[in-house]
Amino acid sequence: MNHGSGNRLGKPAFPSRQSAMFQQTIRLGQAVSRRGFLASGLGTTAALGRTPYILTSTALGGQGKPSAGDRITIGLIGLGGHGIGHNLQGFLRQPDAQIVALCDPDRARIEEALKVCRQRLGETFTCLCTQDWREVIRRGDVDAVMISTPDHWHVPISVAAIRAGKDVICEKPTLTIAEGRVLADTVRRYGAVFQTSTEDRSIPVYIRMAELVRNGRIGRLQRIRVQLPAGPSQPGSAEPKPAPEGLDWDLWLGPAPWAPYREGLHMFHWRGKRDYSGGTLTDWGAHQLDTVQLANDTERTGPVEVEGTGRRHETGLYDVFYEFHLVYRYASGVELYVDSGGTGLRFEGTDGWVGNKGWCQPLEASDPKILQTPIGPNELHLEVGPGEHRNFLDCVKTRRDPYFPAEVGHRCSTIAHIGNIAMELGRRLRWNPNKEEFIDDPMANQMRCRAMRQPWTL
Repeated sequence: MNHGSGNRLGKPAFPSRQSAMFQQTIRLGQAVSRRGFLASGLGTTAALGRTPYILTSTALGGQGKPSAGDRITIGLIGLGGHGIGHNLQGFLRQPDAQIVALCDPDRARIEEALKVCRQRLGETFTCLCTQDWREVIRRGDVDAVMISTPDHWHVPISVAAIRAGKDVICEKPTLTIAEGRVLADTVRRYGAVFQTSTEDRSIPVYIRMAELVRNGRIGRLQRIRVQLPAGPSQPGSAEPKPAPEGLDWDLWLGPAPWAPYREGLHMFHWRGKRDYSGGTLTDWGAHQLDTVQLANDTERTGPVEVEGTGRRHETGLYDVFYEFHLVYRYASGVELYVDSGGTGLRFEGTDGWVGNKGWCQPLEASDPKILQTPIGPNELHLEVGPGEHRNFLDCVKTRRDPYFPAEVGHRCSTIAHIGNIAMELGRRLRWNPNKEEFIDDPMANQMRCRAMRQPWTL
């Protein structure tokens, strides 16, 4: 990756918790990991000159805490509401996760995250705090990164981190089909552990729903109906404003087209602007469509046809489809209907239906007996995950795929992407999921990717 302009690579905004030994290693130009550093033999009194190395009880573990060698060091990149409230908090609850870096282009968000860490870990807690994510991934003492940025940064940062030798857990979705393919290929090429960060595979109602469908409790699957929340109902103000003090707006934009700061984007509603997101179709779709793919046994492929209509604002700031009505068809003949307005899932088969109305709401079925039937020992059993953070940490240690790996996450996001393209062009599109290209439609194929603002590239 071309890492862009270099005017943000100066002194970290906050003090860094690094030993003199590690700083000496960096000055000597030795890029080593924390585990490699300890294993190299540099962690000795000789390496420190006259400064003795004190092996503390914390390093050894004790009192139910893993030893330093068993901990996974995490750098968090993106500290918005979900980045702090869900992902930072999620890792703080894991005894074998050690927070070593906090990063966001907004200094106020770093300060908030540091406050949360100190509330849990003590007022003396310090770590690397920086506005520039490149400072995090070039550190040898960072094992993995948690990326909670806007969507347009998901793949560029993930790919750069993987190339730097890090494992990655990253929020969904991808921004384009082409970026998703680069991500999945990079994960495979480097042997990285990558988790598409959603909680759905740890929610029993969705796993049970998919399990019932996969084991034929509603007969042969015919139709799937998905409801997703609508997008911003108001167009939003496109009036430029001065960026808040402490926000590096140019770095926030990154590979997206240059644009002035607008109040309606930072921090949450960037999802209404196509430069940074595909709207609620990609955002919420990554949740509900994951269960669709799991229940339909199509996690590593996708539909073969899509058509639909949508509505978006003609003026103002927000330009994603805030209403959408889409019909997809799979090679098996299964039809998938995706509509805006509410949240829900329903699988319809030749012998009945199963689903729910509302996020995480109880299962319903055409016959209550469907919900009560046990899954036999020789049938397919789907495992309820322990949570995306716990699952990721376990997989970093075992080197197995997490429950929502890059390829599966990419295929899930692709369903939403081809839906947006169909609405944009206003026509039915045929899709080849094996080649990941539209059939006989050059214009649609051009929309699988977007240009990145220089000097950012993949």
